[in-house]
Amino acid sequence: MAERRGSDKVRVRVLRQDAFDRKDTRRWEEFEVARGERATVLSALRAIQRAPRTVDGRAVAPVAWETPCLEHACGVCTMLVNGVVGQACTSLLDVVAPKGRVSLAPLGKFPLVRDLWVDRQRMTDDVKRVRAFVGYDGATDALRESPAAQAERLLLASCTSCGACLEACPQYHQNGAYVGAAAINQARLVGLHEGGALDRGARLDALMGDGGIASCGKAQNCVEVCPQGIPLTESLGSVARDTSKRLLFGWLLGARR
Repeated sequence: MAERRGSDKVRVRVLRQDAFDRKDTRRWEEFEVARGERATVLSALRAIQRAPRTVDGRAVAPVAWETPCLEHACGVCTMLVNGVVGQACTSLLDVVAPKGRVSLAPLGKFPLVRDLWVDRQRMTDDVKRVRAFVGYDGATDALRESPAAQAERLLLASCTSCGACLEACPQYHQNGAYVGAAAINQARLVGLHEGGALDRGARLDALMGDGGIASCGKAQNCVEVCPQGIPLTESLGSVARDTSKRLLFGWLLGARR
């Protein structure tokens, strides 16, 4: 851990907005909290929640953000910390605010709900869009995964849908078509499952469509910011190879007819 420097107080500057359709309320507010031993951005936000008063003495509404787990398991406390995507529960103040100041803002690639809280519903919609789910019925309930296969997929399955990879991606935008690395990684994961292989063709066709794998610009920002350490570039490369093979063999089959 970085050596503590400066005051035992930290100024926390928060970009706030009262609701998604209230851009007129967008403003920065500054609070002061105790640094504390191994204090995090999350603990600072909780301190502000208990006593929501700005540094100039104004009583304000508590800052809104999502934080169900408190222990690096859910990913929903992901936000911009000093302009860089990070998770509030693991961002130590000694690291992000060594000089006693830190700024917090919501992710910019998702619709804003309020303050630091954003709506990640599109991530679920994109998973459905590329058919990144096991869609078999009771007739195939006998399908089972071996321990070796489970171990291979364990890291791919650790995605919490935090949105960090999408926030860092130059090709991903609120109004854009690209589904991003999270959905493509999920598609790779499902394709490795015996049941998921049943829909392999339809899944690859979806990934070859608008906003699919071809929209990846290979910036590799996604793998750099993933808090779970998922090999996202490997997933992108794997899916790109699979779609290329399907495109080639589909063309050859069509040419022979």
